[in-house]
Amino acid sequence: MNDQYIKELIQTLEQTKVCIENGRELDYAHGIQALVERFSRHKAEGGQIFFIGNGGSSAIAGHMTADFMKNGGMKTCSLYDNAVTTCMGNDYGYEYVFSKPLEFLGQENDLLVAVSSSGNSQNIVNAINTAKAKNMEIITFTGFREDNKAKQSGTVSVYVPSEKYGIVESIHNLMLQQIVDLIMERDGVRL
Repeated sequence: MNDQYIKELIQTLEQTKVCIENGRELDYAHGIQALVERFSRHKAEGGQIFFIGNGGSSAIAGHMTADFMKNGGMKTCSLYDNAVTTCMGNDYGYEYVFSKPLEFLGQENDLLVAVSSSGNSQNIVNAINTAKAKNMEIITFTGFREDNKAKQSGTVSVYVPSEKYGIVESIHNLMLQQIVDLIMERDGVRL
């Protein structure tokens, strides 16, 4: 069996960058620690956490909405209800399917987690802009080009240096799962 793909995945994971708001780049271990601290603060303060993404990233966002609620004991809110998504898309356009609900639901000190391989999807960028206007914290998980729009806008930005969807999405999922598992190990499971 050719294990080149796994080697590439591991090498890319080792090169993944976590940047915090002052532009400081952290290594993987310190990056995960910073992310756990951010999520933990929102948990302690009772803020809502919104996960968004398109395609495979929407599957990650939906999965993490459930895991951070059930396993992490956090207040998460899904923006993926079919009626809401199709209503927003029909009435405002697909580029507003996340930003319009955030206008109604998002509050200062809530957290938006934007998962996007390209980081340039207009509906993701619009949601980030809405979150900024509401003084929400923003964590982005992106890949492909380092100068993508979402990466430039996060309070904390996770960037996976690859242009392969499978590599980027696998690392996004792995990191988010690691964060919630660390919080669950620390705080216990809330069933």
